[in-house]
Amino acid sequence: MNVLIIGANGQIGRHLVRKLRESNGHKAIAMVRTDEQKAAFEQQGVQAVLADLEGSIDEIALAAKGADAVVFTAGSGGHTGADKTMMIDLDGAIKSMEATKQAEVRRFIIVSAIGVHHRELWMESAPYYSAAKHYADIWLKHSGLDYTIIRPGRLTNNPGTGKIAAAIDLDRGEIPREDVAEAILASLENRHTIGKAFDIISGVTPIEAALNAL
Repeated sequence: MNVLIIGANGQIGRHLVRKLRESNGHKAIAMVRTDEQKAAFEQQGVQAVLADLEGSIDEIALAAKGADAVVFTAGSGGHTGADKTMMIDLDGAIKSMEATKQAEVRRFIIVSAIGVHHRELWMESAPYYSAAKHYADIWLKHSGLDYTIIRPGRLTNNPGTGKIAAAIDLDRGEIPREDVAEAILASLENRHTIGKAFDIISGVTPIEAALNAL
């Protein structure tokens, strides 16, 4: 499976690139914004393409051409304001969905955030972030794509455990970025996750089994 990773240079994205490289039968295609990032991935033997989420849909569609699946794990980052959040986490996500359809790719996985499907749980400090994630998820549900929406809890850089809790609704918790990447890979390989939206946090169930139980 050829997988275009939008946000490949982010922390979850880099974990996913590595896991795809180590898997059997999958190829990572890193979508990045700069020549320096492209060169860095190519030095690792990873195919990389240049495209900007603030650019055109056509530009993103060209990057997605020939992929079997698209993973959106991009984000504006914790140090930007509402404007960048709306342009990347909302508009960038929606443009990516439209580009995926234009490139005639069916499979689309998005990394969202825990609890954003309930307004009463939106982040008080940055409600615009929760709103952007929520409405991107809604758009994806109505896109006609074979979607999976993964809503992780608070992200950490702890080593992955390979075990999670997964459900439509979970209490807030944390999860290593490495385990989020593993859940993305497992979702790509599991058609049972198509049309599903779920929270994930660290737990006691192996990732594949947790996804099968959804």
